Amino acid sequence: MSTNQVQGGSNGHQPARGNGRDVVIETHNLRRRFGKTVAVDGLDLTVYRGEIFGLVGPDGAGKTTTLRLLAAIMNPDEGSATVAGFDTRRQSERIKERIGYMAQSFSLYGDLSIIENINFFADVFGVTGKVRRERIDRLLAFARLDRFRKRRAGRLSGGMQKKLGLACTLIHEPEILYLDEPTTGVDPVSRREFWDILTNLHVDGVTIVVCTPYMDEAERCSRVGLMFDGRLIEVGSPEEIKSRVPGQVIQFLPGDRLRARDLLRETEGIKEVQTFGELLNIFVEDVDAGREIILKAMQDAEISVSEMRQIAPRMEEAFVSLIRRRELDETAN
Repeated sequence: MSTNQVQGGSNGHQPARGNGRDVVIETHNLRRRFGKTVAVDGLDLTVYRGEIFGLVGPDGAGKTTTLRLLAAIMNPDEGSATVAGFDTRRQSERIKERIGYMAQSFSLYGDLSIIENINFFADVFGVTGKVRRERIDRLLAFARLDRFRKRRAGRLSGGMQKKLGLACTLIHEPEILYLDEPTTGVDPVSRREFWDILTNLHVDGVTIVVCTPYMDEAERCSRVGLMFDGRLIEVGSPEEIKSRVPGQVIQFLPGDRLRARDLLRETEGIKEVQTFGELLNIFVEDVDAGREIILKAMQDAEISVSEMRQIAPRMEEAFVSLIRRRELDETAN
């Protein structure tokens, strides 16, 4: 699929360059409050043209508010943001011409068919004539919905609704795509298919900013920003984020998970303990020494041990570890 992107550098508004790459989104000290709640707190963010940037964080971290600020749907209380070279406060309409925004509650018309829905959004964005027909055909084929044109949106599966929502968002061929947890509540197969579509868009040069609660999706991003309490606490490629995990990780299945967890958290030589289902992930400086410490502690407490192995830190372990470290630092200060 060719995107025929509208370039944000037109009319003298050239995006900045950083590290030899076009900076398509940039914020400085961005803040937004709702009453006494600070949803976004001093956000400094840079997104480069053509990358998939993932915003990852728990509920209430500020991800959705960040997207709304970047989409020029709301203004910040403090700070500034530019998108495709345009200021979100003063040039919001220029920005909206260049972006596609798929909110968590993206609304399709359930009584309308797939083709009627996508025609409606083509009308909204002023896409007409031969260009309209060609884009609709291409998008429906791209999303593998072309065989279901007459099916009502309300009768589609959750995964098909998400893909139709994406097709509607892409009808005006935006150069920047904002997605707010687009695969939440979707089955694993549909999630994979949705991300295959995003990967193809990425290859075509579309810049994508996606909020996701899924760490396996974060692994597919070019770079990831970890948000917590409205702040961006870490930014880097998935490999860079994982490399910031302290030490090495040993995983095992204890006979008494809760007692083993509490005991190891107080054991000298253990950096960190995380629960992963019925398993425990133990962070140690050295695997061999750490294994001996764990086995001795479990033996002394008469807790059985099975399935012990070293694992490579994943985004999930990295995220929890970095958040916990941030909380400890703030408590200490």
